[in-house]
Amino acid sequence: MATKIFVNLPVNDLKKSVDFFTTLGFSFNPQFTDDKATCMIISENIFAMLLTKPFFKTFTKKEIVDAQKGTEVLIALDAESRAKVEEMVKAAVAAGGSTYMPPQDHGWMYQHSFADLDGYQWEILYMDESAIPKA
Repeated sequence: MATKIFVNLPVNDLKKSVDFFTTLGFSFNPQFTDDKATCMIISENIFAMLLTKPFFKTFTKKEIVDAQKGTEVLIALDAESRAKVEEMVKAAVAAGGSTYMPPQDHGWMYQHSFADLDGYQWEILYMDESAIPKA
């Protein structure tokens, strides 16, 4: 069974991406950081590897999707509260990102989203699991 997850994302400008995510409160593991890649710490067991596109290309034979034009993946992260959801989206927009969907309130789950500098879509959500409707 897996114990950690590493999501690998190709980026156009590694420094700008690091600056963007630093503004959102993320930190990076210096052991896995150089001029080609960095390891963004999302939580104790969840990481995003931000790789320059030429370096990313060494791991695949497929074309790299342009996340500004198409969606390959939605990255969903939970937050501590509705306020934290809005705080992160607001910070992302202020740092150069954009919103791509309006907030959605499902009662038991609240979500809002932003696109980062490369166009990757990040869904930030708060769930009150005690309020999930019973089937």
